[in-house]
Amino acid sequence: MSLFTISDGESRVNIVPPQPFNYEECLVFLSRSAQEVLHQVKDVYVYKLMSPPPPHRVEPVLLRIGWEPAEAVIRIEFPLGVPSRTVREEAGRHVCDWFDLGTPLAGFDDLLRSDPVLSRLPSSYRGLRIIGFPDLFEALSWAVIGQQINLGFAYTLKRRFVERFGAELTHGGQTYRLHPDCRVIAELEPAELTALQFTGRKAEYVIGIARAMAEGELSRERLLQQEQAEAQQTLLALRGVGAWTADYVRMKCLHHTDAFPIADVGLHNALKVLLGWERKPTVEEIRRMAELWRGWEAYATFYLWRTLYV
Repeated sequence: MSLFTISDGESRVNIVPPQPFNYEECLVFLSRSAQEVLHQVKDVYVYKLMSPPPPHRVEPVLLRIGWEPAEAVIRIEFPLGVPSRTVREEAGRHVCDWFDLGTPLAGFDDLLRSDPVLSRLPSSYRGLRIIGFPDLFEALSWAVIGQQINLGFAYTLKRRFVERFGAELTHGGQTYRLHPDCRVIAELEPAELTALQFTGRKAEYVIGIARAMAEGELSRERLLQQEQAEAQQTLLALRGVGAWTADYVRMKCLHHTDAFPIADVGLHNALKVLLGWERKPTVEEIRRMAELWRGWEAYATFYLWRTLYV
């Protein structure tokens, strides 16, 4: 059953999100970095470019996403004019995917109340969704870019990458950008990325992943058809993808709620503060805590990350 509705003659798409859903908390997540280059938050609206579906790939479509409290719907509007119904339907699917609206959260909602660790989280987080990546290449690129560097520099590299190789659109004095297409990056040589301050290894990894996708060896659709363990192994077979990256991509792109980047430094820091410990927990201690989270490790991690930003 579709979560969104499109009425003939109307210029917008309405999405009825499954409960629990917390637009305000999703907005907090989307606002967490001033360096973000692929969407813009203005007041209570999110502006984002979307690549229209085939055969409509003429130019990107600008989406304005907001919350209508009186109707309890997410509303998508099109500031550059009303596109075809096909494109509006794709916009509805895109936002549902981005906000992970296809995952029923009742089980995790119960866990938030009963778990000895997660019950310490602020109740205001309830309804926060994992804001992910509808595009596999974007998810993998961001995960590789962020390996072994601080978040601020990762955003700097991402901005340079997107500004240099991604499509853009200017409207009302603002420039909106799309993540680079894998087919564009597949044609590059590593020196073109090291010029942006990528390490040589990261440049090779990102280009290698782009080539695998451009040649049809790797796709999100194929990964989604695989069982979780098989998808993990498919990702791990990629050069530059280790356990953390594979779990992160499953969590943020494939909607696998059991994905668990257990070695993540941010997760360790969040647990240290939440538990009031003087040291960070060990991986084995986290593994024991997470026995009660089984099947919801991805959401537990995402909510714990939420404690790291205001």
